[in-house]
Amino acid sequence: MMESKRQRQVAKQIQKDLGEIFQRDLKQLFDGAFVTITDVKTTPDLAIARVYLSFLLAKDREGVLQIVRENTKVIRNLLGERVRHQLRIVPNLQFYIDDTAEYAQKMDALFAGIVIPPAPAEGEE
Repeated sequence: MMESKRQRQVAKQIQKDLGEIFQRDLKQLFDGAFVTITDVKTTPDLAIARVYLSFLLAKDREGVLQIVRENTKVIRNLLGERVRHQLRIVPNLQFYIDDTAEYAQKMDALFAGIVIPPAPAEGEE
């Protein structure tokens, strides 16, 4: 299903604002972990925003995700203060771990470990 231009605009705005909120206002919550918003997807009615998070320096990603989820109300209020002029309703936020960066790292590690034998030289077979 294609996202509308409006959905993409709203998602981008939310991603930017949440990024700033996470870096400025909530930094102390995450026990030194660096939380980045890697993606935001909104429902067509803009009522729900699925927010994908990536954690650097997090000893316990699930733990940090839990802290984020427990603070959803606070985060949504902070977001609301920033977007109240752009959005009629502040979407409900749902937070998920974005595994793509980790997946990419695992793939890189796998590929780095593959030994490819050299091709036989001309005339050897």
